Parts: sequence; structure tokens; C-alpha cells
Amino acid sequence: MTDNTPSPITLLGAGAMGTALARAWLAAGHPVTVWNRTPARAEALAAEGATVAGSAARAVAANRLVVVCLLDDASVGEALAGADLAGRDLVNLTTGTPAQGRARSAWAEARGARFLDGGIMAVPPMLGVPESGAYVFYSGSAGLFEEHRETLAVPAGTVYVGADAGFAALHDVALLSAMNGMFAGILHAFALIRREDIAPSDLAPLLVSWLGAMAPMAHQAAAQLESGDYGKGVVSNLAMQVAGTETLLRTAREQGVSPELLTPWVALMERRLADGHGDEDTTGVVELLEHP
Repeated sequence: MTDNTPSPITLLGAGAMGTALARAWLAAGHPVTVWNRTPARAEALAAEGATVAGSAARAVAANRLVVVCLLDDASVGEALAGADLAGRDLVNLTTGTPAQGRARSAWAEARGARFLDGGIMAVPPMLGVPESGAYVFYSGSAGLFEEHRETLAVPAGTVYVGADAGFAALHDVALLSAMNGMFAGILHAFALIRREDIAPSDLAPLLVSWLGAMAPMAHQAAAQLESGDYGKGVVSNLAMQVAGTETLLRTAREQGVSPELLTPWVALMERRLADGHGDEDTTGVVELLEHP
């Protein structure tokens, strides 16, 4: 085999994400052996050139590089329970927590495998489409990542975030948490106009533009967190922000909209203000989120 020959891959899991991964690798010329608990899903990939294994153990035995994309961490343990992992390079793209990633890494290494955990920042249609912006966080064995970097980059971009196997999931969940907060704010904004003669399609571009303009404030928050100085570069301090929330809450009441998407954030800001931090930025609220 030359360095330019596409590496063979074993893929455990042929759900929506697994199928998208398999198709991207097959399209790039990689031999793919696939297994799925529901055989019909794996058979669908056979028509596209994949080799279907009768068991997870046989699929693992077929290739050194083994990618797992299953329902959850428990499914990973069940699928690999009877497989010989000695000498295998195991890449787990199953959604999980940082603690699960670390535990699975120790579990795999105890069985003689190198391990890499991954967090996919994409939905299935984005995979294998270079211009989609899809990428995957990876953490764990640096040697495994470097050796298989080109192969792993076929379905989506790669971002290695460290040797700690829990870091991929941590980055994944951090970004998804921010996204969920943003979605909550977007829905609250749409709720405010719902009874008015304002089309959601007219508000949508304004929301996209405004949120895009505000997003770079993450850089300022990062600088404040790293320096420990929450008063650095403040434009609108906590006292002003809290004073302004009454307008937000009153408008919600006037529009017949529940403020429950806003009130947790407002309550945290009020607590931080009561502790005497009115001249700081809202970044200091992070101190209230950390439990001992």
C-alpha cells in the first residue's frame, strides 16, 4: 500500500450520521467495512460499495482504523464487548460527556487500543460537503490523530483539542450550550411579535445581523476571564444591564409572552449586582455558575 492509497476503515453504526460518514469515505475511495445492529441499514450501504460484517467483532477485526458512531456510550460498550481491540485505532464519534470520553479512553487503552474521542459539529447533510463548514473536535491520542488525520478529514474538517480524551465532548457541549441559549433568545424575540402585524420573515434578517454583530463580544469575555478583571473594557456595565431588564420583562408582559426564557439570566445578573459588582461586565456572572 502506498501513502496515497485510501486507508481501509471499519465503521460501527449506520444511522443517519454513520451513513453520511460512510458515504463520504466511500466517495473518496476508502474501502469501508460497516456493521449495524439493524442489518438492513448496513445493507443499504453495500449497494454503494461497503462491505457488511455479520458482527461488530468481525468488523473490528477487518481493519486497524475503527470508527464508532452509535446511539450512546452504553451502545459503544455493548457493541465492542466481544471485539478484540488489541492493536486497533479506535475513534469514537458517538455523542457523550467529557467523563464518558475519559472513561472510554481508559477502557480502550486497557484493551490494547489507541483511542480518540470526537464531537461532530454538523448535521448529516453537511458531511462530505467541503463548503458546508462541518468539522469534528478530536481529543485523545495525538499519535492516532496525526496518523489518520487525512482520512478523518474526508467527511469534515478536523480540530484537535488536546490529549485529554474528554476535551472533544467538552468543546462540543460548550458550543451546543451557547447555541441553545441563542435559540432561546431567538424564539423569545419571535414570540414578542407574534400578535402584531410583523412578519417573522422580516424580523429574521434583523436577528441574524444583530446576533452576528454581538457574537464577537465572546472575545472580550474571554479576555476578562483570562485576566480575572471583569471591569476590563466595559461598555455597558452590570448595573446598566440590570436596569434595562425591566423594559424587557415589562414588554413581554404587555405582549402576553412568558418571560421564562429571560428570567434565569435576569436573576443571575441581579444576584451578581447585589454582591456589589455593578461596575463590572456581565461576564462576572460566571462566578455564580460554578459549584464547589
